[in-house]
Amino acid sequence: MRGEEARPGDLRWERRCLERFRAGDGEAFAALYRAFAPRLYGQVLMPKLGNRQAAEDALSETFRTLLERADRVDVDDRSLFHWLARVAANKAIDMHRVKARTGRALSSFEGLLSPLRDAGGPADELEARDTRAQAQQAVARVLPALNPRYRRAIELRFFEEQSRERCAELMEVKLGTFDVVLLRALRAFRKEWEAQLVAMAGEGLTPAGSDR
Repeated sequence: MRGEEARPGDLRWERRCLERFRAGDGEAFAALYRAFAPRLYGQVLMPKLGNRQAAEDALSETFRTLLERADRVDVDDRSLFHWLARVAANKAIDMHRVKARTGRALSSFEGLLSPLRDAGGPADELEARDTRAQAQQAVARVLPALNPRYRRAIELRFFEEQSRERCAELMEVKLGTFDVVLLRALRAFRKEWEAQLVAMAGEGLTPAGSDR
């Protein structure tokens, strides 16, 4: 395989690469990557995602799927590109779904933290003071109970108000991975927050942001 020029569209070449890759030839996998990655990136992922980092993440996930499913790839008489393009399109759809779920979770979390923000005006200050104190107390209880990675994601994004890109950099993960971590962190926060409702009710308090 070394020295053989990649020829995407040449089905015989593709079949040889795929067979060698299945037999454990890493160079064959690299040849397939060189042959198809630019087209997948430019023709499938960038048009669907519109973001370079997201497209690169989805491209990596597409070829990871090829690594994991090489023995089950069935391309019939078509180019492997069609199979990879379908996988890439599904990865893009998954990323859009994660983004949408994250957006909903962020709205929920912002609602929980809204009493911690400054009151709207002097007339609101006395009324808001107790609810802010209760919310701050609840948050102080919830955060230490979270997985350290989840806690760090929330602290960076909301308390330090870092951009998503900066959060990913500080946590040494890709942007798409950070979005997934943050979504899971918000879910964990909400679950623990609701558990605190029971504890605080026993103390005669009701956490702000709760409708119970």
